[in-house]
Amino acid sequence: MFSLVKKRNFKLTLAVLLLGGFLSFFNETILNVALPKLMTSFQVNAATVQWLSTGYILVVVVMVPLSAFLIRRFSTTQLFCGALTLFALGTFFAALSPNFVCLLSSRMLQATGTGLLVPIMMNTALKITPNEKKGFIMGVCTCVILFGPSLGPIISGELLQFASWRILFWLLLPIILITILGGILWTTSIKNIEAKAPIDVLSIILSSLGLVTIVYFLSIINSSGVQWEKYLLLAIGIISLLWFYQRQLKLDVPMLNVKLLSNKVFLLGAIILIMLQMIQFSMNILLPMIFENGLHLSPLATALRIFPATIICSLLTLVAGKVYDKFSGTLLIPSGLIIMVIGLAVMSRVTSLTSALIITLIDILIYFGISLSFAPNQSNMLVTLTAEEQTDAIAISNTFIQLGSALGTPLFVGILSGQEQKLIATGVSKITSLYSGFQLSVELATIILIIGVFIALYNENLLKKISP
Repeated sequence: MFSLVKKRNFKLTLAVLLLGGFLSFFNETILNVALPKLMTSFQVNAATVQWLSTGYILVVVVMVPLSAFLIRRFSTTQLFCGALTLFALGTFFAALSPNFVCLLSSRMLQATGTGLLVPIMMNTALKITPNEKKGFIMGVCTCVILFGPSLGPIISGELLQFASWRILFWLLLPIILITILGGILWTTSIKNIEAKAPIDVLSIILSSLGLVTIVYFLSIINSSGVQWEKYLLLAIGIISLLWFYQRQLKLDVPMLNVKLLSNKVFLLGAIILIMLQMIQFSMNILLPMIFENGLHLSPLATALRIFPATIICSLLTLVAGKVYDKFSGTLLIPSGLIIMVIGLAVMSRVTSLTSALIITLIDILIYFGISLSFAPNQSNMLVTLTAEEQTDAIAISNTFIQLGSALGTPLFVGILSGQEQKLIATGVSKITSLYSGFQLSVELATIILIIGVFIALYNENLLKKISP
């Protein structure tokens, strides 16, 4: 596999794959700072405009587990360029949207393509990379996962100061088209032996229904409304996923190889991955609340305060990947988690007297820990699996990343909001209540990661017993 790609220029192939993955994550957050303008343009309220994010994520969650089946059925070039074409069409229609419904539909069309790009990127990048460099390549892929979402609000924040929100899509479109051309020229066409496997429609329905209802439940859990209806959604989601799991065990050629979850090293790594993503994703929501509502910074200034941690983390992730290739994750993963615990413990003591600079430095410490643990943990998840199991493993791990994002936001933001409202009701000032809620939510994040440290140590011990 590697020798074939080497002849066709390995670096260009990898660059095109990484650009596609970057664009998918960049696009996920590009509208975040544009939501107020969109509320004015389309005369919709905050609850309605949030569907541009919620609807997008729901479609991505459906597409990620489907990626394993599609990767086996189509060549890399067909699937990569097809996903980018859907992305491009959604972007084109979004730029022309005359009303909110059209914009929402266009965003969901974008998501049908972007939901496939990261699994394609990771699966193909690992397949064309020799074993001794896979840790580094996983670090590069993780760099894209961390860097893309953080850059989106900064670029869009700058552009929106002098242009309409439509410019975000018009500028994105030619980059997507260039990536499609690169995909045609430099991606490697690969088909696995299962390529002609039949489509199991019921599996698609069950996985889609289960994931959509659970993610939607998590997105509305803190909203007002009838509680039993929310928990009915949760019950439907759990039953659907359990049915999906049982069905995959019985199929000769399953849509997704769920048997991988019986592998202890993979399962424990997946739990750590969810913990990391819960905290990484949620900090990008909690910190803006402190910067904007507590320190009264603008959205762009807030994005610039958060960005240093991300860029440093992205660069150090590459170093961690190289270290993993030489020494494995025995020390990297637990050390990274311990550094995160220390950073979160310090962050939980932040008050209204703490400067923006100090908060940024603490955030950098937390992201330093993420850089040591995120990519090596994903590499560890794959180390005991065969090459044939890798495609399903990547689909499952990316699904868990999405679930981690969906779980972390309502949990930590819900705790912050609940504590804030409770204190305001007793006469405590709004600023003091905000910081108290922030402290409580970060304290919970600290406890979760302490558990993660022990899981990582146990997992490394399992790997030592398995390794020859």
